[in-house]
Amino acid sequence: MFHNITDVPGIEVGHVEDKTGITGCTAVLAKNGAVCGVDVRGSAPGTRETDALDPINEIQHVHAISLAGGSAFGLEAASGIMRYLAEQKIGVDALVATIPIVPGAVIFDLFLGDPTAYATAEMGYEAANKAKAGPFENGNIGAGYGATVGKVAGPQYCMKGGLGSSSIRGKEDLVVGAIVVVNAVGDVRDPKTYETIAGGRDAKTGKWIDSCEFLKEQNGSMALPGTNTTIGVVAVNAKLTKSEAKKIAQLTHNALARTIYPVHTMLDGDTIFVLGTGDRRYSLDYLGQLAAEAMEEAIINAVKKAQPLGQLESYESLQRK
Repeated sequence: MFHNITDVPGIEVGHVEDKTGITGCTAVLAKNGAVCGVDVRGSAPGTRETDALDPINEIQHVHAISLAGGSAFGLEAASGIMRYLAEQKIGVDALVATIPIVPGAVIFDLFLGDPTAYATAEMGYEAANKAKAGPFENGNIGAGYGATVGKVAGPQYCMKGGLGSSSIRGKEDLVVGAIVVVNAVGDVRDPKTYETIAGGRDAKTGKWIDSCEFLKEQNGSMALPGTNTTIGVVAVNAKLTKSEAKKIAQLTHNALARTIYPVHTMLDGDTIFVLGTGDRRYSLDYLGQLAAEAMEEAIINAVKKAQPLGQLESYESLQRK
């Protein structure tokens, strides 16, 4: 196993970064099609095609998920992923055209680098073209390249976030994988020790700024609305309906609640997609538990593998001090 989401059969992942603009995108491909559900818990989301995933609507399968930087501008990356898939004749057969279904979500990473830089359609195409089943780095990669965490007291106190992935083997041949971009307004804590591992930090004193306490003391945040978000994808080689995929997405948000403090705020756009690629059925509660555990590990990997960038510290750089 690669210990990432590509351990799930049928899932491929590709990444592209703009290291000058400090942004990027990640393409999660399901070329054979996957049942998809989504749950949006943050109050400042940037999403695409999520209405199509409503269980009452017609579309039953998607062919990729786009995760990108650049705020709402970065939604453009999904168009490039669509173009790549259409060239491969992957998508819905609409008689006169093949139309790939590519939902997506974005993070706000415009504080770093060039604020006019964003994940473009060309970057989406390149990420899809690079996608493969196999190992990939965590941290400063793809859509996580410009991610930061711990901005409740203001962006000047933040640390480097990033992209993380993980996978868990279940009963029989079940595999549950997760990939996530951690760009939260809050702090990230280890769910086993409850210790903060990345978040708001006063560089002069070296002390953590407890984001939850700051919110209570200041009656709000110094962060700008919509400038934060944790977005991710869970994939399972299980048979799902759209309603079941949505329920697993809801249960996966438990992972965010166990690792990010605070989470699902008015300042975040937290969004989780779930992909079902298999033909064997399992208990929804069982799948939801494994999905949350995989997502927890992916969140921790995202910040522990992040590298310092410019003046921004990371978990790893603090460990070297």
